[in-house]
Amino acid sequence: MEACLLIHGFTGGVHEMEPLADFLDQKGFDVSTFTLSGHGGSRKEMQDAGNREWIASAEEQLKTLLVKHDRVHLIGFSTGALIATRLAAFYKERIASITLLSTPVFPLHPPAIARTLMQPRMVGRYIRNFFAVPARATREFYRIVDESLEWYEEAKSPALIVQGATDHLVKPRSSAYLNEHLGSADKKVVLLPQSGHLVCHSPNQLELFDAVLEHVRDHAANKRASDSASLPTVEDARERQSERV
Repeated sequence: MEACLLIHGFTGGVHEMEPLADFLDQKGFDVSTFTLSGHGGSRKEMQDAGNREWIASAEEQLKTLLVKHDRVHLIGFSTGALIATRLAAFYKERIASITLLSTPVFPLHPPAIARTLMQPRMVGRYIRNFFAVPARATREFYRIVDESLEWYEEAKSPALIVQGATDHLVKPRSSAYLNEHLGSADKKVVLLPQSGHLVCHSPNQLELFDAVLEHVRDHAANKRASDSASLPTVEDARERQSERV
């Protein structure tokens, strides 16, 4: 059974990726979700946990899965995608693939976000959330965005990069930057035409699920083993040569 670790975004929770988690679970994957350190609790808890703690909590979950599995597929949403690249850079041989959803390589700043949110209801929701987040936590978010620029080239696992065309939080050029700078030789970009930032809850949900499923299956351990078994060995070549002689 293949293992998938799903990592949610800044100020978010497992609900951001729940539809995808349920889908992969139904397809027979060992799916693990969790809440990043400082999230899901009080405002003080978020203030006291920085990006180092966010990464450490994800790494703890990864280590737990690696006890049972030789390799793990990382699927990160938003800030979770940044964390996934960090783990992929550090655990190179143990990461089967990475899937990066709505990655904030170039996040929009609050005034620009407000301009892109055309529905007043969405503007109000964003503003309430913005002022509820401690200033230190926001600084930690922008810090991990900056630090992640040094991780991309070291993330060499096969990568699926997904971005919504109407994302109100991430600049469109983020996906192109990842495609150019990730260290993986195997990369694919999927642009979802009707999706905003929350791609797992978007009108293109099924298209996303199919792309993730294909990506994970293409880099599954059993498929790699099967492919390796089908390749001719040195001994095979020697035997064929002796038969010809």
